[in-house]
Amino acid sequence: MSSLGVVTPASMHFASPLPLQSGAALCDYNLVYETYGRLNAGRSNAVLVCHALNASHHVAGFHADRKGQAIDRSLGWWDNLIGPGKPLDTDKFFVICINNPGSCFGSTGPMHTDPSTGRIYGADFPVVTVEDWVNAQALLLERLGIMQLAAVLGGSLGGMQALSWTLQYPERVRHCVAVATAPNLSAQNIAFNEVARRAIVTDPDFHRGHYYQYGVVPRHGLGVARMIGHITYLSDDVMEKKFGRQLVGRELGDSPSYSTQDIEFQVESYLRYQGDKFSDYFDANTYLLITRALDYFDPARHHGGDLSAALAKAVAKFLVISFTTDWRFSPARSREIVKALVDHRHDVSYAEIDAPHGHDAFLLDDPRYHGVVRAYFDRIAAELTT
Repeated sequence: MSSLGVVTPASMHFASPLPLQSGAALCDYNLVYETYGRLNAGRSNAVLVCHALNASHHVAGFHADRKGQAIDRSLGWWDNLIGPGKPLDTDKFFVICINNPGSCFGSTGPMHTDPSTGRIYGADFPVVTVEDWVNAQALLLERLGIMQLAAVLGGSLGGMQALSWTLQYPERVRHCVAVATAPNLSAQNIAFNEVARRAIVTDPDFHRGHYYQYGVVPRHGLGVARMIGHITYLSDDVMEKKFGRQLVGRELGDSPSYSTQDIEFQVESYLRYQGDKFSDYFDANTYLLITRALDYFDPARHHGGDLSAALAKAVAKFLVISFTTDWRFSPARSREIVKALVDHRHDVSYAEIDAPHGHDAFLLDDPRYHGVVRAYFDRIAAELTT
């Protein structure tokens, strides 16, 4: 198996407004995307990959510097899954990943200029939902001449988008692969998101979301938000194995003063590193927008809370995957999706992977998990030749 090597993102401009579920519209916007592999003559081998909260369109391969050399640490976030000979084989499929509007990785978002005012959007960027993202993705695919997808694939928040595709555009999706996801967020998950948002909005450098004009970034709040989120992505077993109660070069209580807030445990050092790194590249307003989109997603809401009724309109075949130690998006939530599909005799396969990694397992190399994905996409590839 090999990497795709150096890949180049593309951008597509849309002059027509994108109507949003809030009643607002996004005008004069751009979507950044990447493609891998080759679209076949029948345009039947396209697979859309939907990204999660802090990811982007850059799902596989490397980005290049001005000299065309691969940039260190620029490997796509799902490169272990996507590429030549990999579970989602780009020798067989044409893979597309689109950066959602509201993101901070190139598509129009809070850091861009509002064409109606000439000022940076900041906190005035309109509220976006999973359904809005799916509508934007559908428009871009139409521009590419792709009217039906062989499959839509996503993990976590990306899995929610994959599910939404089967409901918003049921005839345009033949297969849905939803990994480590849920039909909606639990109250506990919404609570974690709210605590993270409060860390950001109470940072003195937040300036009600218009921090760009002050030349500052709410780094502290954004870092704490990431620390909170990161804790929920890992299982207790993984944290214990990686860090336990190990101290950082000192004995317990050696800190000269509690008020100094020195790092004493290795897990503290790890979390602060993750928080600092995140605040270097992610946008605070984007974090607020995307976590709200997570909170809002609930396809059963318009069906009296009946998920089975909500999924009745889907015609795609499904593969649903969960991980035993994922307590953020637990296997029980995936089984809710499976049961709702079975209620309507939908074609659905379910795999529950016994993995120790928590929610992050969907991003990692696990031979059982990758074996399931490979077998399913091999099945889809075989359909293309019959």
